[in-house]
Amino acid sequence: MTPTVLVADDHRAVLQALTMLFSEDGWRVLTAESPSALLARCAAESIDVVVLDMNFERDTTSGQEGIDLIRRLHQSWPDLPVVLMTAWATVERAVEAMQLGARDYVRKPWDNERLLAACRTQLALRRAQSDGGDLAASDEWGRSPAMRAVARMVRAIAPTDASVIITGEPGTGKELVAHAIHAASRRSKKPFIKVNMGALPDALVERELFGHVRGAFTDAGEDRPGRFAAAAGGTILLDEIATLAPQHQVKLLRVLQEREYEPLGSTRPIKADVRVIAATNADLRAEMAAGRFRSDLYHRLNVVEIALPPLRERGDDVLLLADQFLGRSSAQHQRSLRGFTDAARMALVQYGWPGNVRELEHLIERAVILAKSEFVDAPDLSLPGAGTPAGPAAHARAETLDEVERATIERALREHAWNVTRAAQALGLTRQALYRRMEKFRLT
Repeated sequence: MTPTVLVADDHRAVLQALTMLFSEDGWRVLTAESPSALLARCAAESIDVVVLDMNFERDTTSGQEGIDLIRRLHQSWPDLPVVLMTAWATVERAVEAMQLGARDYVRKPWDNERLLAACRTQLALRRAQSDGGDLAASDEWGRSPAMRAVARMVRAIAPTDASVIITGEPGTGKELVAHAIHAASRRSKKPFIKVNMGALPDALVERELFGHVRGAFTDAGEDRPGRFAAAAGGTILLDEIATLAPQHQVKLLRVLQEREYEPLGSTRPIKADVRVIAATNADLRAEMAAGRFRSDLYHRLNVVEIALPPLRERGDDVLLLADQFLGRSSAQHQRSLRGFTDAARMALVQYGWPGNVRELEHLIERAVILAKSEFVDAPDLSLPGAGTPAGPAAHARAETLDEVERATIERALREHAWNVTRAAQALGLTRQALYRRMEKFRLT
């Protein structure tokens, strides 16, 4: 089903730009240029996410208009996710709005990928909440024994406040599991905030996580809350935790031990009522052995570990998920596709899936666009060995894993016009990790 986003802003150029952005990402887009139009749209339409400018009225910078609208939206539609767009001057107001019911905020001028990621996150959370957080009831998770074990673990730990580490290869669904934990917890009505630690320069980590006070550094003209403040009462996901530098590991350890933190430049501690979930595709035990990750922080984070299996070890989940993605992409791209040919299904099962579920989803979408008939055939998948029969050749993949990985990376780079940032996001890698692989395979 195509998701619907309502964009509310009183600048027509902003509405036009965001309409184009969300439309290209597969959303149905509605717009509103006034508070009354916004409320009327919410009353008349089925909306999945609202994107709201904090300074809704022209020539104002207080953000009070956004606060008032959040109150009214939350009173009438308490389960409707709202993502705020705010200038630096109103970040504190945005955090206040999140305590009143908003789910996330994006600073202006906005970053396209950050805004899309925030809205996708809220859409996933809303769908998880509508399923009651029950992973086992959703075919989107698969039916393999390994994923059923993950579902049981999530159900067991979600009602607690225990810290969690989610491990697994890129593209296995670590963020989706974090969403499910939050959705099934007592914190589900509070914010879910994701921070990609691998994308933050070391100089900005402390400011981004804990905020700063006026005068903390040269350009600090006023107080600014961080992501822990934005997540108050809710859940914070620290993705790519293994990339956190040692000096910042000490700061995070204090938050977990003392349940408080200090903004940069302040000596006044702030209580941290936040559940912490960490995610990584690295081997943290190896990182500890190498002296790059603190053992005390590891044990504080690792109250519970959820290890996600790679797609190649999930049996028929490949075909189950492929059918799910086929239906979704067919609706999104308005194609009337009925399924896969036997050759295509064989190719899907035989492939090694180095990019896991994320790779499968992107490949099915591409096949939906390129399919020449009402069934997706093996050539439409563009997989190594597509359409070959099972047998000794099917077991040769392990010997050419580098070739498979190189082809996957090259395909992602081509599909994203060699934009390394977007290709890395599609593959579930950091830019640095993708650059290393590009150097390894001499892809320029």
